[in-house]
Amino acid sequence: MQRDPYRLPPLDLLVVFDAAARLLSFTRAGEERHLTQSAVSRQIAALESDLGVLLFRRGHRKLDLTDDGRRLAQGVSAALAGLRETVAGIRAPQRREVLALTTTPGLASLWLIPRLADFVATHPGIDVRIDATYEPRALAAEGFHVAIRYSALERAAGTPLFGEWVQPVCAPALLQRAPLRRPDDLRHHTVLQIEAPLGSGMPLEWQTWFTAVGHPDVEPMAVHTFSNYDSAVTAALAGQGVLMGRLPLIDHLLRRRSLIAPFRSRTASPFGYSLVVEPGARRQASVQALATWLVEQARASQAELPQPSAPTLQAIATAPRSGSPR
Repeated sequence: MQRDPYRLPPLDLLVVFDAAARLLSFTRAGEERHLTQSAVSRQIAALESDLGVLLFRRGHRKLDLTDDGRRLAQGVSAALAGLRETVAGIRAPQRREVLALTTTPGLASLWLIPRLADFVATHPGIDVRIDATYEPRALAAEGFHVAIRYSALERAAGTPLFGEWVQPVCAPALLQRAPLRRPDDLRHHTVLQIEAPLGSGMPLEWQTWFTAVGHPDVEPMAVHTFSNYDSAVTAALAGQGVLMGRLPLIDHLLRRRSLIAPFRSRTASPFGYSLVVEPGARRQASVQALATWLVEQARASQAELPQPSAPTLQAIATAPRSGSPR
């Protein structure tokens, strides 16, 4: 007996397929869906059996979609995004709208969250769910409306929000233990740095800054490395060392003098933040309101920053050098 071609496969098989198709990895799909790799493989095999076609080409350490797999992936991704949107609207108490935003941990805790009360006050009935991670999110497939992404300015996608400026900062009490009058005084201090995410291509911020200010051979007393910028800021506030301050993320801490800048010059970074709106959500009034508010907040932050008083880190990092960096 011929099967009804309009009969849908089980939803759980389609959800697992969506993850595997996006990630092109049964292992990573299993991690996302909290399943073992073998369980994902079995579910994909069951879906292929149900449909009567192969969805993946399984090579040595490589997974590719077949033509049928690509067609199904496009349809499933769009359908799940719409279904998630509908379910979120039904679940929201008193039909409140819930917007999902993904960004980096540092921007979320230091820049976005302190300002979020203003958005809540001016847009009653709209709730914002924040996903703070360095992992890139597939906006439609994972149910996100908006992303604020950190990247090299030359590779930025979406609407530019603001560039980044860097400047050494520390807690006022730190200077009572050892002065910081010149950059080479940092040899008597611990410096705090951020571990570059794999494949980000970010420069070593302290090495690049020392070169920019003409002291490429300075060796700090110690170096503490953090995976998240907000953790490094916490350490700086506790007087644990000197941080490479990133503006406008920490401008509020400088205004309150919770952190101070021992050296006056600020340097432009080649990195910055941009706003990406999920295409299917662009016409949604609440999404437009959030995007407009974010752009306005970014402009206000950018307006408070000075013009560069030193070469940019991009220029320093790419300039020809006679010797190797330390």
